[in-house]
Amino acid sequence: MTRTPRTRTDAATGTLDKAAGENFPVAPFFLPRAWRDDLMAVYGFARLVDDIGDGDLAPGGADARHLGLESGQTEDRPAMLDALEADLHRVFGVRGEGPRHPLMRALRPTVRRCALTPEPFLGLIEANRQDQKVRRYATYEELLGYCELSANPVGRLVLQITGTASPERIRRSDAVCTALQVVEHLQDVAEDLGRDRIYLPAADMARFHVGEPDLAAPSAGASVRALIAFEAQRAHDLLDEGIPLVGSVHGRLRLLLAGFVGGGRAALTAVSAAGFDVLPGPPGPTAPSLLRAVGTVLRRAHREG
Repeated sequence: MTRTPRTRTDAATGTLDKAAGENFPVAPFFLPRAWRDDLMAVYGFARLVDDIGDGDLAPGGADARHLGLESGQTEDRPAMLDALEADLHRVFGVRGEGPRHPLMRALRPTVRRCALTPEPFLGLIEANRQDQKVRRYATYEELLGYCELSANPVGRLVLQITGTASPERIRRSDAVCTALQVVEHLQDVAEDLGRDRIYLPAADMARFHVGEPDLAAPSAGASVRALIAFEAQRAHDLLDEGIPLVGSVHGRLRLLLAGFVGGGRAALTAVSAAGFDVLPGPPGPTAPSLLRAVGTVLRRAHREG
């Protein structure tokens, strides 16, 4: 069957273009066109729900109007998330009104072709609802519960799209996705604090004698750096659980998953190179460091596979 190329509307383009700023490749050129389209459709949803939850939507109110709300309701995040969930149900509806938002219309063919279920998408919405209510996490275990909603569904969707899901792969994918979420939290400590959110567990902050004022400083003191190094090692250990996942698949999918794991490792290398001082701004991986990290992951996956 001939595939009809998907066109981007102005409302979708800005959201999808954010893929270039991620720590890992979202839908790289070497993948089959069908996979790239489906991965970008899922990314578009995930990015849209995060932008709603973070208040990062483009000005003008287009997203609110697409979801059936007034332009002025863009800043009403709970209402926007409710409207997005309603549009998600239209994506999965057999009859009746189709989805309204262009990113949701782009998602519908992927859902049908790959036989996706609503649960992972609902988890991402619920994570952003939680962000509106929960701004501190007492323990690492509580943070892992948040990552189960905010990150792990994405990896499960990738496995579903590529037809490679299994219980063991899902378990290892969850570890990688949680690690990527933790890495992002470490990079964005200052930005998150500006939104009155802290994703560093309070128990760990107390252990390293770090208070909230320490996170608001222009640069990190020794205690903050030690805390960030501790959390970075946790993320590194979780990423290592993804090595067998990479080794369990073949061809271009192996390269894609190595990109996810390598992207996280390269980001952690950037955090380490900054002396674990993440407060001046998010340390990001360079293209050469990303390539080196992916190469390391591929070699280990081959050796350990």
